[in-house]
Amino acid sequence: MRFRAIAVWVLWLWVFFVPVAFAQHTPAPADMVRLADLIAEAERNHPSIHAAARGVQAKRARIAQARAWPDPEVSVGYMGRAIPFRTMRDDPSTFRQFGVMQAIPYPGKRDLRGQIARKDADAESWTVEEARRRIRAEVQAAYYELWATDMAIRITEKNKDLLEKLARITEEKYKVGKGLQQDVLRAQVEVTRVVQRLALLGQRRATLETQLNSLLVRPPDTPLGPLAPFEKAPLAYSLEELLEHAVQGYPAVQRQEQLIEQSRLAVNLAQKDYYPDFAVGWDYANRPGMPEMYGLRFSMNLPVFNKGRRREAVREATETLASARHLREAIRTELFFRVKEYYLAARTADELLTLYAKGIVPQSTLALESALAAYQVGSVDFLSLMTNFTTVLDYEVSYYLELANYQKALARLEEITGLELTK
Repeated sequence: MRFRAIAVWVLWLWVFFVPVAFAQHTPAPADMVRLADLIAEAERNHPSIHAAARGVQAKRARIAQARAWPDPEVSVGYMGRAIPFRTMRDDPSTFRQFGVMQAIPYPGKRDLRGQIARKDADAESWTVEEARRRIRAEVQAAYYELWATDMAIRITEKNKDLLEKLARITEEKYKVGKGLQQDVLRAQVEVTRVVQRLALLGQRRATLETQLNSLLVRPPDTPLGPLAPFEKAPLAYSLEELLEHAVQGYPAVQRQEQLIEQSRLAVNLAQKDYYPDFAVGWDYANRPGMPEMYGLRFSMNLPVFNKGRRREAVREATETLASARHLREAIRTELFFRVKEYYLAARTADELLTLYAKGIVPQSTLALESALAAYQVGSVDFLSLMTNFTTVLDYEVSYYLELANYQKALARLEEITGLELTK
């Protein structure tokens, strides 16, 4: 009876003092790692964001190039002796010549080329926002999962200590003939199982820590301090509101809108290619013994002789425009699926959190208390008691894993909609 009383006292201590209070977190000390700081560091340092920004600058530089006038042409020539620029005296057919010519595109072509280049740069600018949101969501997801893993390690370590104490109690009972060998073996198996779980959790934590360091552009083995706790964020938007914000703010959709406008301008430019381009030139001729001569030239191409090529160019631009519009609809279709997927994931995780906090964990704790009382009077064996004990442990860990899943789903919805959902 003395051993049984000690075992019951240990388990009662676990029931009332080991479980961590759900949804209540103390303020984070100053030395804890905060999510906002990690996000800011990742946005400052991640090369994919810098690469996207440089890509935008490169395409901005194309605008002036597209709008620029064609280079003027200079020509120099002579007619006379074999020695360059030597003319023959008293022969009016020999001369030295200098000319300048400037090509002039048909009015509106230069502006259209500039607008096409500008739309291309505007479309590329959304890749910066897309990269920033993606890195932000990945940092959040790794942070939440790492925090949940730390909580699981903390709970498991506390339960390991209590299981080791119970294992020693069952051994002592068995030595004095008041316990069963199967109880000793069962307790040892449970301790081993918890040790195995701790090893797997430690491996998972190391992987997540490396992932965070990669997102922060730190050396892979850089240690992370304790993570600051966070409050569960409410999901204050309906599915319809999230879909509306996603269509309006998703970078891939906005980028495609710019590309559609670029394709429309390209159709206009291809149609303008039916109109001729011009060139204006000025010439100067010097003849020996004769007055100097000046000339003016005007030329234009004749698009009428190559209508087939221009017709195919218009067709190409039109098909590109239609393709861009269909691609926008494809992006929207996938977008609707992703929003609903993460919305349902968040709602399901939220329901499970409520179920764990108000139903499963309290009920399993009551079941453990009942098993404790029954074990005290000898109506329940040690195996049943251990089963209830490990069940409560599993449910506690599952609570924090679901909390991480909930926050991760909100982070992905943030990435798509541009709303602040996790604060």
